[in-house]
Amino acid sequence: MRKRKAFEDNIRKNRSLVSNWLKYAAWEDSQHEIERARSIYERSIDVDHKVITVWVKYAEMEMKNRQINHARNVFDRAVLLLPRCNQLWYKYTYMEEVLQNIPSCRQVFERWMDWEPEEQPWMTYINFEMRYHEVERARLIYTRFVSVHPDVKNWIKFAKFEEKNGFINKARETYERAIEFFGDEYLDERLFTSFAKFEENQREHDRVRVIYKYALERLPKDQAHNIFKEYTFYEKKYGDRQGIEEVVINKRRFIYEEKLKDDPLNYDVWFDFIRLMENESDIEGARKIYERAIANIPPTKEKRFWRRYIYLWVYYAMFEELQAEDIGRARDVYQFCLKIIPHKVFTFAKLWLMAAKFEVRQKDLSAARKLLGTAIGMCPKDKLFREYIELEIQLREFDRCRTLYNKFIEFAPENCTTWIKFAELETILGENDRAEAIYELAVEQPRLDMPEVVKKSFLFEYLFIF
Repeated sequence: MRKRKAFEDNIRKNRSLVSNWLKYAAWEDSQHEIERARSIYERSIDVDHKVITVWVKYAEMEMKNRQINHARNVFDRAVLLLPRCNQLWYKYTYMEEVLQNIPSCRQVFERWMDWEPEEQPWMTYINFEMRYHEVERARLIYTRFVSVHPDVKNWIKFAKFEEKNGFINKARETYERAIEFFGDEYLDERLFTSFAKFEENQREHDRVRVIYKYALERLPKDQAHNIFKEYTFYEKKYGDRQGIEEVVINKRRFIYEEKLKDDPLNYDVWFDFIRLMENESDIEGARKIYERAIANIPPTKEKRFWRRYIYLWVYYAMFEELQAEDIGRARDVYQFCLKIIPHKVFTFAKLWLMAAKFEVRQKDLSAARKLLGTAIGMCPKDKLFREYIELEIQLREFDRCRTLYNKFIEFAPENCTTWIKFAELETILGENDRAEAIYELAVEQPRLDMPEVVKKSFLFEYLFIF
């Protein structure tokens, strides 16, 4: 009695707190006071009938005590008051199936489907029928399902259901109905791809080709990428490879040309177009596309608009060097590109370095040095100095390295890394006096970015080397 009074006091203090009701009902249930527990659940429902947990716990208590009709009554009331709560329907159907009351379970599902719920409840109903090998019932549910949720993926599921159960003609009819249902305006490439793969599994190769061609004729060009891909892959397996690839290439050219008419500065499309020509080993064709692409110079002198455009030149130069194997043209590409960049506004260190490394590969060191020297003179950047110095180190031209380090320090005297690298180079060469002098000059600089690093390095070198 004392415990019950405490529960009642808690409820009086806060009637809306669900946990008070649930604890009270669970305690009464543990005392085998089923009627009292029911009364508590009913009082809680009177306070707020929208609390799903109360309904679920109420029904579970009835089931635990083998009061099946009471549990069924609870679920009936719950789904009547909260028909959009899927959790209650799931619990209700699960209970009926566990009890092997299949007709009642089916009735509950039918009541649920009358509310036209989301996709998953429909699939749950279908899976229920298939567990009892009711294929015809499942087919009827699928028919209702695709009318309520007419998405392409659901039609495909319907067709695959028929195929999985061996009804090939019905699967084909389902695909055909889906195409007719969506019409030309709302067609989706996923539907045609799935239909074609179905016919391929049946070894109906003529049907497959008809499906792909029908799709290519009616789908908008920007929505048929996967169709092109799948059709090409199919023809590589079963058809005339050369013929279909030519068709696909022409189609893709048309797509790219249409896009470039609308926006000639769309460099991503140019890249795709170029890649298409390169994959076909069409040297002249690719070269013409490159020339057309680089003619579309960005209209503003802001570096962010030039980044993608510059890569067109980079790829063009690599194409001439590696695929076309025309060294003269590759050199011309680098030179023309360097001329059009407004270096006084911004530059691209990577392009200078690539042009210089190209000359190194051609064993023309003087041309490489000239390029890097010009770059440092026109638009000095840390990366240019570092790469130029690294090149001279590899060539063992240490006097040139010293000259470059001197210019680097003049350009950025506050960069402590430059001082340290310069001193380390002299130390490696055995010029300890030079290294010490460099460190002394470094620590005297008024605007070093990290003076403590220079001092630490100087101290280390002094203790262990000098």
